[in-house]
Amino acid sequence: MKVGSVTKIMRHPVKSFTGESVESVEVMSYGLYGDRSHAFIDKKSGKYVTITQYPNMVTYRARFIGEEKADVFPRIEISTNDGSTYDWNDDDLLKRISQESNRQIDRVTYQPDFVPFPAIEEDNLLLISTTSLRELENTYGEEVDERRFRGNIIYEIENKELTEDNLIGKVLCIGNDVKIRVNKYCERCMIITVNPETGTKDPKLLKQIVKERSNHFGLYGSVLQTGKIKNGDSIQIKDE
Repeated sequence: MKVGSVTKIMRHPVKSFTGESVESVEVMSYGLYGDRSHAFIDKKSGKYVTITQYPNMVTYRARFIGEEKADVFPRIEISTNDGSTYDWNDDDLLKRISQESNRQIDRVTYQPDFVPFPAIEEDNLLLISTTSLRELENTYGEEVDERRFRGNIIYEIENKELTEDNLIGKVLCIGNDVKIRVNKYCERCMIITVNPETGTKDPKLLKQIVKERSNHFGLYGSVLQTGKIKNGDSIQIKDE
């Protein structure tokens, strides 16, 4: 049974930085190739530094530049709102994030075949429905930037007989190769209140989702079969 199709693919090479929209990507056992493969670590606590501790991280934008190889990641280009650009290994970037976050931090880089689970906290992939986005905008009263939800696969439900509820527990085939299992709704936190352009926080959006959607927005999925996906790929429920 056809569900719909992929409308956008978002990958976040650096954890908690705004990511990049890609036309196609390999789906690995851990999720999209390179997703959350680079991160900052608080030296004192040993934990990741994320938007939760330092909201302005979301205003940094990261993308891979070059050939995406199986044994080594391409270099990462990072851009900021003030026009600065950095490479991932640039010590000036590390110094800047340390100063702005008021933490002693270090970098961690994983490998193309291994990014620790769970890179996105709960599962391998996060799916965001354009239908849910439109419904939210209608009740919220203004446009909502889907980057706030930090999804990987943005998709359109084209089958009017289906809702997100119908997808939980199902195996979905995306394109020719990839299979995932939809496990549960994503329960939201303060991260969605942070504007990805400015880093400012506004609690209204989270309150709206708590009120009308029981604090659920998006679906978590685990990878069952790897392969390549691209924009426009069909999404089908695997026959039982």
